[in-house]
Order: sequence, then structure tokens, then C-alpha cells
Amino acid sequence: MEKWDGNEGTSAFHLPEWMIQFADQKQEFNKRPTKIGRRSLSRSISQSSTDSYSSAASYTDSSDDETSPRDKQQKNSKGSSDFCVKNIKQAEFGRREIEIAEQEMPALMALRKRAQGEKPLAGAKIVGCTHITAQTAVLMETLGALGAQCRWAACNIYSTLNEVAAALAESGFPVFAWKGESEDDFWWCIDRCVNVEGWQPNMILDDGGDLTHWIYKKYPNMFKKIKGIVEESVTGVHRLYQLSKAGKLCVPAMNVNDSVTKQKFDNLYCCRESILDGLKRTTDMMFGGKQVVVCGYGEVGKGCCAALKAMGSIVYVTEIDPICALQACMDGFRLVKLNEVIRQVDIVITCTGNKNVVTREHLDRMKNSCIVCNMGHSNTEIDVASLRTPELTWERVRSQVDHVIWPDGKRIILLAEGRLLNLSCSTVPTFVLSITATTQALALIELYNAPEGRYKQDVYLLPKKMDEYVASLHLPTFDAHLTELTDEQAKYLGLNKNGPFKPNYYRY
Repeated sequence: MEKWDGNEGTSAFHLPEWMIQFADQKQEFNKRPTKIGRRSLSRSISQSSTDSYSSAASYTDSSDDETSPRDKQQKNSKGSSDFCVKNIKQAEFGRREIEIAEQEMPALMALRKRAQGEKPLAGAKIVGCTHITAQTAVLMETLGALGAQCRWAACNIYSTLNEVAAALAESGFPVFAWKGESEDDFWWCIDRCVNVEGWQPNMILDDGGDLTHWIYKKYPNMFKKIKGIVEESVTGVHRLYQLSKAGKLCVPAMNVNDSVTKQKFDNLYCCRESILDGLKRTTDMMFGGKQVVVCGYGEVGKGCCAALKAMGSIVYVTEIDPICALQACMDGFRLVKLNEVIRQVDIVITCTGNKNVVTREHLDRMKNSCIVCNMGHSNTEIDVASLRTPELTWERVRSQVDHVIWPDGKRIILLAEGRLLNLSCSTVPTFVLSITATTQALALIELYNAPEGRYKQDVYLLPKKMDEYVASLHLPTFDAHLTELTDEQAKYLGLNKNGPFKPNYYRY
């Protein structure tokens, strides 16, 4: 141990020689090796794209991983084989997860009680394509309790909880989904939901627009009996508006994504919590002091930025919309172009719903060990295809985590192969999903029961009154007490005492 030396009333501490050398060489941490051998863990490009790994939260039996569910002959306890899941034996575990989710989804449980006698979805045949999680299972079973028949596929190849899919199949729901599907499996599952003898869907619940696209492409005549489409993602809604503009939308559609209860709660509050969960589970990283660039400052971007800022990260934002850009600036974030910060940031997060936001040029310029991930619905935001080239080595580190290694040894950490981070690598808060699922259920009820002519072949927002109803169903959880207008106050504001309380153009 070095000694303190007194010198005219002052003290000095002499650093050991090894510490001085370490300080001089600290920049070496960011330098990368000049050569790298092919490690034993490295996987070929083709392997990396098809390997499937169960999540830490899954009860998947690894001994079954090599066998495709499409090649298995499975039946539930009632003798039905109208499903395709990873392992029907996991149903008991899945049922427990569904029961836990029910406790945090009060509005759906309230809907079941209120509509038990009415059965507002009696006769409805709903084909769905969403994330298959415990929360979705509560929605599906609620739709069933309201009188609907359902067939379901997954909208993401990594987000399915295998045990939940098994529990649904055991309960008699035709479910076609498992974690780690290939692209071919993905479309096969959708087709199995739609193309079945003696069953014609009359409602669509979609997340991302893939199911709607498949029916338009393969079975356009089905739209003659379909009453409406409910879509809950930015990507899917964009596709619907394109169809409407081109005059090709042949049924009414409900844009749930832009309803207040979806956008403000699922997109903002859900992502504010789940971005940290997804990054922690996959990388074990510490956020304090990290430099992060978030591409897009919509509701998802706002949630991600708020969470990372609160954890002490230095956050940059990229944006194309001057209004969202000004919001980012007023919230204390530095607005930049991606090219300006790409060499220095530790994490890149996309939240735009666009394509090729992060290009191969950006990926080439990233620093060693930069983490790259996507919080948008589709896997189009990061140009992952450009990384599947012979000069780059892919190394699977853990479930949904790949190192992509350049010839000079530089590597980036790619999460979920550029797919939706929170649902691929972690979970999302059940209570927020209760809000979204209730909105979806009410949209289905509205479109299914609407009299002829109320909705034309166009895209509609959920009526404001329904948004308020969804919110009111969740307030008792917080022991919250709403103030009621007096007759005089209602007259002064020009409102009905029972709402709606805001005009459609109001920005919450």
C-alpha cells in the first residue's frame, strides 16, 4: 500500500505504477482484436435463422425441440386434433399462467359477467392472428364466453408461449402456433386457421395485417361473409388505409391501434416498462451512463425514452415528424440524425414501423458490442438480411441473442433477430394488455352487431364512448372515484352527463 506524504500541510497519494499504466491503457477496452477464429459455438448463417430456443419462462421440453410440431400427431383429452402446438402435455402449466393473468385483467372478467346472458357474439366465427400469450388466452376465452367460435394463429414467430398454446388447445380452441416457427411454418399456421372445411370466418382480429393479407391473397371470396376486421398495430392499420385508398377494402375495419386506450396505454405505458425488461433479460446490462439512440418518438418511442432516461441513460432521438421531434426536444432529449451518433452509442432501438431504419452501413459503423433491437411490430426496421453474408459470423449466445461478428473481430449484439423485443424476449405488463384486449373485444362486438349500413367499406376509429367505457372498467382496480357532473355543469359544457367527455379531435 502506498503511503500518504505530508508536504506543507497538504497530503498527496502516490498511485502505484500498475495503476498509472492501467489508466494510460484504458482505451484498449474499446479496441477489438485483429483476428478471430471460428469458435465452437459459432453457427452458420442458415442455422441461425432457423434455430429455436425456449424462453426462460417456458416449460418447453428441450428433448422435443428437434421435432417440428407439424410432424407430430397430438390429441387433447377430448380426442380433438384440430390444433398444432409444441407439446399438448404442457397444458397444465399454461392453465396456471392463464389463471394468473386473469387476476390482472379485470375488465375482461367483468365483460364475461355482464354479457353472460346476452351472448353478443353468438354466431360470430372469429379468426385471429395475434401474439399468443396468457393475456391473449384470457381474451380468447372471453370471446368464447360471449358466444364466439375462434381459430387462432400467432403474429410473431417468437412470441408464443408454448404452454399457453397447449392450454388453449386442451380447452378446445383450434390454435396453430409455437415459439420458433420458421417463415414457412408461420404462413402454414395462418392457412390452417382459415382454410378448414365446414367453417367460414365472419370476423377477423389481426395484429400486423398478415392474416388479412393472406385471406386477400389466397381466399378473397371469404370476404363476402366477413362482417369486419379489427386491427391493432401501426403496421396493420397502415396496410388497411392503403387498401381503402386503393378502393380494395371490401369490408369495414376498426383501427384499434389509434384508439386512446390502445395508443396511450399499450404503446406508451407498456413499452415504458417492457423495454427495460427485454434488455435486462437478454443482456444483463446496466443502463446508467449508457448512450442510447431511440429511432422514432411516437408513443412507443416516448415510453422507451422515458424509461431509459429514468435509469440514467444518455438518450438521443431520431424523428422525421417535426411535431414529435419538438416533443422530444421539450422532453429533454437531443434530436439527431442516426449517422451523427452511430459510432458512439451503446444501444440502438427502433420504434418507427418503417423499413430499413438501421441499414448495413449503420451496422458497419457501430462500435464493438453495440446492442441492436427493435420495439416496432415488424422485423423490417433493422436490415437483418444484409447481415446474412459469408464474411460475417453469427454466434448464438443465449435465447434470442446473437453476436454478429465482422472479419476484424468487431461484434454487435442483435436481439430477437430484429423482431419485437419485448414479446420475443420477455413479457409485457398484464394490466396494460387488459386495456388493449378489452378494446379489441368491444370493437369486435360493435362491428359484429352493427346494423347494415352503419359502417361502410372504410377504416374507422373506435367510438369515443367505448374508449371511455374501457377506461372506466379498469378504475376500480385503483379504488378510484370519478367526479360526476352536475346538470348545471353538463349544460355549461354542452355535454351529456354520462359522456363522451371529449370530442374526437381531442389529443390526450
